[in-house]
Amino acid sequence: MLLTVSSFICFTALVLGVSYYLTRKKDAASSEGYFLAGRGLTGWIIAASLLLTNLSTEQMVGLNGQGYMFNMSGMGYEVGASLVLIIVAFFFLPRYLKKGYATIPDFIGERYDGATKQFVNFLFLAGYVLILLPTVLYSGAIGMGGIFDIMGTFHLSPMMAIIVVVAAIGVLGCLYTIFGGLRIMAVADTLNGIGLIIGGLMVPLFALAYVGDGHILNGLAEVVRAHPEKFNAIGSSTDPVPFATMFTGMFLVNLFYWGCNQTIVQRVLAAKNLKEGQKGLFLAAAFKLIGPLYLILPGIVAFHIFQDNPLKVGDMAYPMLVNKVLPFYLIGFFAAVLFGAILSSFNAALNSTSTLFMLNVYKPLIKPTATDHELVTKGKYVGVILAVFSMCVAPLIAMAPSGLFNYLQMVNGFYNVPIFTLIVFGMLNKTAPAWSAKVTLIFFMIGYGLTQLGVIKTDLHFLHVLAILFVSAMAFMYVAGKLWPAQTQYDDSQDKHVVDTTPWNLRMIASIAIALCAFGVYVLFSTLGIAA
Repeated sequence: MLLTVSSFICFTALVLGVSYYLTRKKDAASSEGYFLAGRGLTGWIIAASLLLTNLSTEQMVGLNGQGYMFNMSGMGYEVGASLVLIIVAFFFLPRYLKKGYATIPDFIGERYDGATKQFVNFLFLAGYVLILLPTVLYSGAIGMGGIFDIMGTFHLSPMMAIIVVVAAIGVLGCLYTIFGGLRIMAVADTLNGIGLIIGGLMVPLFALAYVGDGHILNGLAEVVRAHPEKFNAIGSSTDPVPFATMFTGMFLVNLFYWGCNQTIVQRVLAAKNLKEGQKGLFLAAAFKLIGPLYLILPGIVAFHIFQDNPLKVGDMAYPMLVNKVLPFYLIGFFAAVLFGAILSSFNAALNSTSTLFMLNVYKPLIKPTATDHELVTKGKYVGVILAVFSMCVAPLIAMAPSGLFNYLQMVNGFYNVPIFTLIVFGMLNKTAPAWSAKVTLIFFMIGYGLTQLGVIKTDLHFLHVLAILFVSAMAFMYVAGKLWPAQTQYDDSQDKHVVDTTPWNLRMIASIAIALCAFGVYVLFSTLGIAA
């Protein structure tokens, strides 16, 4: 246990120390330097930061929990993301960088009006503070608590163990927020990303070796032979991700997450230029294709290993598997890497929430005369306050019957696709008036809420409900634009020359290669492949 804890502390401290050393002379005093890393991130750093911001224990614990309870259908979130990142690189990113936006609500304000911008900004803030930040901490506590067996080692109750880990993540997250801003987070993400790829792939390899008495391929053959249905990614209506949702709500959720979500998009808005931003997106898309190997396969192997003594909660499958199959001398390293992923997601949400508040609320509404130095200083205070609040809320999150990850996606539906509707329609249409955007947000959220709370009875998956509401909202805004066109139309032709917007010359080749690989992955994990 001492070796495990020591290796965990050393790797975590090493990442923090190296990240601070490499960024100590960079500009973090100005608002652009602190919130957008001085718009100087390159492709590899963007890709690593995107992956680490996205990858945390919601995925490591939640998706593997789905693999344990169901099958490979959960990989729709990962493989679908690789295709969506292509669209972001071609459609969304050039528009964002051409206008030099610092936040997503900036586009909403320019396309519609200031009131709609504040409405969307409030939805982002509420979603991050009440859902994203506490969930990252809670799921992190489950993962870290299970790996270190904190309850058994320190004789703590389940709730007290969660509180201890939540506090540790929250405090270290505050240190990143106070000392470096987005740049130090991006560098730390790159270092942790290398470790996470190594550590993430170690778990399924050791698990299969455990099943196969030291032989990985024998272990894989045994699991496939015993549970071929588990390797089917073509989910049915009873699975977390029915295959049909890949073309309806799943597609929309992924497009929002990778193309309109401030926490994610802020990494790409900080790109040195469009070429580096597109490189980062395509690299992230390529790595997403191997995600199922360490995000779902371990859950399936855990089902095989623990089948004689089934786990009561599927979301405990991953930490239990790590403890079962990893050698004791590697557990500390893996825990440090996973801790880095948790910190990355937490820090990203903190930084983005602080950015949204300071640039869209404090600066324009509270103190228009605020200097850059004041924005950065107050932004750090806001980050710390949000971290403390999230630390208080996180232990209160109850485990959802369908699994933590699926629950998170369902709750996010209250604001993600409604905001996405406004953004994508605003880019495609120039005539819809601002009032139609406000009406769309209100009725979209009310309609979705009525279906999820059971007031309107439906057997449709929540992703299908989101798709139906999306199409309805788009139709309403189109009609509103035809009958009551906006007096002043949005001009998207002007390039503010904040960064160079010359596209990457290999973007078409990269897009085709990624699309073909995504198709191949789905064929592999179907009844045409190993699920047969």
